[in-house]
Amino acid sequence: MGKGANSILNTKSYAFAIRIVKLSQFLQKDKSEYVLSKQILRSGTAIGALIRESEFGQSKLDFIHKLSIALKEANETDYWISLLHDTEYIDKNQFTSMQVDCNELISLLVASIKTLKSTLNS
Repeated sequence: MGKGANSILNTKSYAFAIRIVKLSQFLQKDKSEYVLSKQILRSGTAIGALIRESEFGQSKLDFIHKLSIALKEANETDYWISLLHDTEYIDKNQFTSMQVDCNELISLLVASIKTLKSTLNS
């Protein structure tokens, strides 16, 4: 995979992880919510960590595997964002902003995985 696409994933997933940490802090301090905040903190920060880890994959298949796990974590994070909104822990603006960023990461991961898989057969 080109350095450019991975750089975009790194940058966006790191920025998203910062937002997730701040969201988790807000949930704990302002809303006294400790269970969901830990869940979203774990899955939301795992995305970037897995993307970073994928750079040192032992093979192209390992690289794809790490990005696939990052995609699963992003999908789980999207679930927690929706649940936090539907249980009124976050408002519509927070929800929309976080969901847009999460869905962008999901789209980038899907595209990267598809590109990598297509190069396996060539």
